[in-house]
Amino acid sequence: MDANGLSDPYVKFRLGHQKYKSKIMPKTLNPQWREQFDFHLYEERGGIIDITVWDKDAGKKDDFIGRCQVDLSTLSKEQTHKLEMPLEEGEGCLVLLVTLTASAAVTISDLSVNSLEDPKEREEILKRYSPMRMFHNMKDVGFLQVKVIRAEALMAADVTGKSDPFCVVELNNDRLLTHTVYKNLNPEWNKIFTFNVKDIHSVLEVTVYDEDRDRSADFLGKVAIPLLSIQNGEQKAYVLKNKQLTGPTKGVIYLEIDVIFNAVKASVRTLMPKEQKYIEEENRLSKQLLLRNFIRMKRCVMVLINAAYYINSCFDWDSPPRSLAAFLLFLFVVWNFELYMIPLALLLLLAWNYFLIISGKDNRQHDTVVEDMLEDEEEEDDRDDKDSEKKGFMDKLYAIQEVCVSVQNILDEVASFGERIKNTFNWTVPFLSWLAIVALCVFTVILYFIPLRYIVLVWGINKFTKKLRSPYAIDNNELLDFLSRVPSDVQVVQYHELKQDPSHSPSKRKKNNPG
Repeated sequence: MDANGLSDPYVKFRLGHQKYKSKIMPKTLNPQWREQFDFHLYEERGGIIDITVWDKDAGKKDDFIGRCQVDLSTLSKEQTHKLEMPLEEGEGCLVLLVTLTASAAVTISDLSVNSLEDPKEREEILKRYSPMRMFHNMKDVGFLQVKVIRAEALMAADVTGKSDPFCVVELNNDRLLTHTVYKNLNPEWNKIFTFNVKDIHSVLEVTVYDEDRDRSADFLGKVAIPLLSIQNGEQKAYVLKNKQLTGPTKGVIYLEIDVIFNAVKASVRTLMPKEQKYIEEENRLSKQLLLRNFIRMKRCVMVLINAAYYINSCFDWDSPPRSLAAFLLFLFVVWNFELYMIPLALLLLLAWNYFLIISGKDNRQHDTVVEDMLEDEEEEDDRDDKDSEKKGFMDKLYAIQEVCVSVQNILDEVASFGERIKNTFNWTVPFLSWLAIVALCVFTVILYFIPLRYIVLVWGINKFTKKLRSPYAIDNNELLDFLSRVPSDVQVVQYHELKQDPSHSPSKRKKNNPG
């Protein structure tokens, strides 16, 4: 499709309202994506995946390469099918591996139907995720039950001073809705949602909307709750936040959440690629977001620069006692250095931060800079939305905007990478820090007892034979997959639970007025 005789192809998949887009493979006519996408198939809605292939063109409309369809009703279940699909309206073919597999249903029920209150069902669920079944169905990590009880003091979205609220509960790509309570600012839903947990590092999102029959629903508030922060069986009032999850909006929602999971399965799943969400907002250019990402990246770089200045000051003998101590430490470490000391040093850093936390000398600081900038970004979003209404359609097609969005995303990725490393050692998510300690202990022991050449030999043999043993395996980096589960500073602010107004407590609950 390009003047150089090549293309920059990517693929779009669609099954009902579920959409995915593959990565772009530059300058090739024989791309190998090696990506996996998970769809939810509901037999009553049919199962035909529409697939289109496109050529990416910067600054103008992408070129159409071809299309094909996969009829899932013709494929047998619990079996992997290799399909070679010729492209209609184009040349070439797509090679796909398609697997249909049954999964435990996501359910919604009334409060009277409670799996965890039935002793037999609870025992069965606990048994399913007990340590004894750690190697059974590795994808089934845990069980989540969410009771959506009620909300209070919601925002009035209608001209009558009322709202027609309903609640959307999401866990990755599982999405369930409550019924709508009409003309009410203090709705009671009393519904129970159950989900299968495939990744314990997922975030439960609960969003309240106002139903509008003539147009799309109005946003009333949202909360995002990491599964690892849940305290089982406790009814809590969560202050609703704005769309960016940066500050409070009007109203609270009462939830009771239980999560049961197998820690071994959860740990293994941490080292595998993270599930992608098929409902994602399009990236757009924001001056405030670009500035925030630049400042975040600058802070990460400044940590390295300050470390370099500190080391250089030791060489310059700015502080003779410090330089003398550094010189003696240098001689001792270099003379006795072994490879196992690298993971051991990281292990000691984790242990040091842990003892600081339990002794009350917590060195973790709440990131007010990021929080302030996120709030500024919300105001900027409102201004951008108003400005965009005044601008013509052609103004949005400038190629420079696409370049700026790419720079904005790269800054975000680099800054997030540095922040995730910091937050691993800061014990932001204790489960992940303990997992890092176990891994570093294992690496220390291996490097201490096994010569390096044997380790490199095993690594090389595995790398060279991987394609022969599993031709269609999707490559992944366990370290990057681990770090993708650690929240960045922005996510820490978004997941931070806001303090509730004392007037909104179960003991001071107002009477619900259905009128």
